[in-house]
Amino acid sequence: MWIILFWLICAIAVIAERSVYLFGSSINKDVFLATMQKCILAGDVAKAVKMASAANAPLARIVQAGLVKVNRPDEEVQAAMDESALKEMPKINKRTGFLALFANLAMLSGLFGTILGLIKAFGAVGGESVDPSQKARILAEGISEAMNCTAFGLLAAIVALVGFAVLNGKTQSLEDDINEASVQVLNLVVANRQKVNLQGLEGQA
Repeated sequence: MWIILFWLICAIAVIAERSVYLFGSSINKDVFLATMQKCILAGDVAKAVKMASAANAPLARIVQAGLVKVNRPDEEVQAAMDESALKEMPKINKRTGFLALFANLAMLSGLFGTILGLIKAFGAVGGESVDPSQKARILAEGISEAMNCTAFGLLAAIVALVGFAVLNGKTQSLEDDINEASVQVLNLVVANRQKVNLQGLEGQA
């Protein structure tokens, strides 16, 4: 039971830490892209960079990395965004996968506790030194211990798996937003280079 409790605490700690990071790193993609589009179409890239910097989210930092290179060829803009994405993506995926491991470990620990409880119960009942009047009580205690381990292991596994499903979904959503936003911003920059005003951008790079 203590081992299962340890896995449950580990799972809750990861869920809490990842929830704070992932949901704190989330921004409204549509509003952000609309703002970037407005600035780029107006030719004010410096303002777009400032707004991306103020957003303080992985998506915004990746877009910002491309915008500060807007005075360079398209390949360099794409390379800058890809480089930033390589730094941000591992932070988004970090530790979430451990929840599936903790769920399996809790389940297996519960099964192990069940087997030990049954071995203890039937071993005691089968012993010749055991008072016959106590056999029913010992058997009941052993089975109760086995079932408690099973139930607690299942509870811990369910918590970890639900946390994994929610956080994995959020992680995938952030990654999809990043891929979509980076492509849209790059296309906007490429299509509107003649409108881009580089004044004030040097200080942002």
